[in-house]
Amino acid sequence: MRGPVLVARPAKLNQLAPALWRVLQHFWPYVRKRRLLMFGAFAALFVEVVMRILEPWPLKFIFDRIIPTQGADAAADGTLLETMTPGDVLVLSAIAVVIIAVLRAVASYVNVVGFALIGNRVLTEVRNDVYRHLQTLSLSFHGKSRTGDMIVRVIGDIGLLQDVTVTALLPLLGNLMVLAGMLGVMLWLNWQLAVLGLVVVPLFWLSSVRLGRRIRQVSRQQRQRESAMAATAAESIGAIKTIQALSLQQIFNQVFSSASNKSLKQGVQAKRLSANLERTVDVLIAIATALVLWYGTHLVLSSALTPGGLLVFLFYLKTAFKPVRNFAKYLGRLAKASAAGDRILELLAHEPGVSDLPDAVTAPPLRGAVEFDHVSFAYDNHTALRDLSFDVKAGQRIAVVGPSGAGKSTIVNLILRLYDPGSGVVRIDGQDIRRYTLDSLRAQIGVVLQDGLLFAASIRDNIVGGSPDYTPQAVEQAARLANAHEFIMQLPQGYDTVLGERGVTLSNGQRQRLAIARAIIRRTPIVILDEPTTGLDDDNERQVIEALEHLTEGRTVFMITHDLQLALRADRILYIDGGVLQAWGDHQTLLRGNARYASLFQDEPMTSNANVNRTSHAELG
Repeated sequence: MRGPVLVARPAKLNQLAPALWRVLQHFWPYVRKRRLLMFGAFAALFVEVVMRILEPWPLKFIFDRIIPTQGADAAADGTLLETMTPGDVLVLSAIAVVIIAVLRAVASYVNVVGFALIGNRVLTEVRNDVYRHLQTLSLSFHGKSRTGDMIVRVIGDIGLLQDVTVTALLPLLGNLMVLAGMLGVMLWLNWQLAVLGLVVVPLFWLSSVRLGRRIRQVSRQQRQRESAMAATAAESIGAIKTIQALSLQQIFNQVFSSASNKSLKQGVQAKRLSANLERTVDVLIAIATALVLWYGTHLVLSSALTPGGLLVFLFYLKTAFKPVRNFAKYLGRLAKASAAGDRILELLAHEPGVSDLPDAVTAPPLRGAVEFDHVSFAYDNHTALRDLSFDVKAGQRIAVVGPSGAGKSTIVNLILRLYDPGSGVVRIDGQDIRRYTLDSLRAQIGVVLQDGLLFAASIRDNIVGGSPDYTPQAVEQAARLANAHEFIMQLPQGYDTVLGERGVTLSNGQRQRLAIARAIIRRTPIVILDEPTTGLDDDNERQVIEALEHLTEGRTVFMITHDLQLALRADRILYIDGGVLQAWGDHQTLLRGNARYASLFQDEPMTSNANVNRTSHAELG
């Protein structure tokens, strides 16, 4: 996908933490809303850390006070223990083991659930905001993006962040707190043993840098490959009718299988590298443990350390290295999370091409007078409109005609503010439409597109557009005016029949009539029709044209069409070619005064509505 890159792509292990930190900084406002929950989770985590530090001490008392020792001074446990019998110490130690385990289990449960709630709630809110942001981005952005890749970013990448945050990042945070606490106690017990246990840390760092860089690179490539697979799948499923009709299944299967196999190899490579790092860490931990055991035993034999003290030290050493082992285990997942976070931030870095101005106001009820005042517009340096000016009175029907690529759709896109002009002004009722908020402007413009796009919802919901403000009677009346009521009532559940995705369970004509019903019920002062009868048979075309008569009555209408016979129904015709207004007026005026328009009309074949067209010719002379 083309677009600005928000951050440099880290290539080394020591850049993984900064990459994750950037993601956390961006999402921190979401986390801050959960301050109370976060305080409780951290408090529980602190209790768990304390319990982990206390966990081996009952065993120390047993080894030092009950089990006979050789060459060690057991009278260093405090005055209270000196006055207790070995049996009392055993009972007290056993009870302490249970109490510590219970408190640790409760604290662990509270902090795990607390952090899981924070992570899930934050990233759910982030996903909603990313989806909303994606819907505000310009049509030019969506034209360059692949649908599957956008879906992976909204669903997959945030889902991966959610999973890694709950199952890896937050547990590692807790383990780091345990590591800090235990290192402090180890230094307090015997600083020589503590230093000896840490001599393997530089070796761990070197191996992590060497393998971590490769793990991150492979994980990023695998994530990109997964996006490519999703894009291919979305593209093929969305065009399944065309693919089957042209027997393209094998081609798409080969493309998808190739990407899938490459993703498999990269996934195996990442797992192999992670396993290599984990085993390296295990060996280094074993070396550190052996060194501490060897030197600690000498200290015990020389009465410089009790056996219980050595046991506590070895327990701490094993527990303190757990974050190191977990880091090696989760490094691949953290690398994927970092890549996913970069992709999300990259998406959020795109600014909407059209947005509400700071002083935008809600549009009042519009009459529908539209004016283009010296409007020019270009798509990526390709000029679509050049110094276009015309004036439409409220209630007029305008046919926008011209060859493909002439700029017809650009005109209605500017009225809808899907784009803003590069220069010039578009006005409605004498006011620059940029003065109004997008929602209030578009709410007063009805649209019927060529494909009559519907959604996987009930017919009723498709007509009302999800708004609860319309009564069943209003829905039925709109359907009747759109010549849709009869076929709706023949469906299994009538208006409650749930359509397939994009309305594929209906014919083109039925979809178009439902789209017209949707425009009728909104009762907007301006209506835009984009090739409303293309691809329809005679009967459907007749019914759609009748429905359009009901829809456009008393409203300002812009009708894009290649069917010049349909354009005869308009009050005025706007003929555009090469982004330049070639002719503007009624049909007879254009026939007499514009040779290019006249030649187009003479070359137009008679449509299926032959009788109607001949009548129109006769009436118009």
